[in-house]
Amino acid sequence: MTTLHDHIQMLRAELTSFHLSKRERRQIERELKEALAQQTRIESHRPPPPH
Repeated sequence: MTTLHDHIQMLRAELTSFHLSKRERRQIERELKEALAQQTRIESHRPPPPH
């Protein structure tokens, strides 16, 4: 099973490819933006660590 963190890392790796069309690059960037927003939402609801 792929975690959200893994998915974000895979999308970032895909963006380093030189063989992407503009359309593919925009789609990956859109997916990455959505995944990062989801990660931010999850982390904002996480309780702070104990001291």
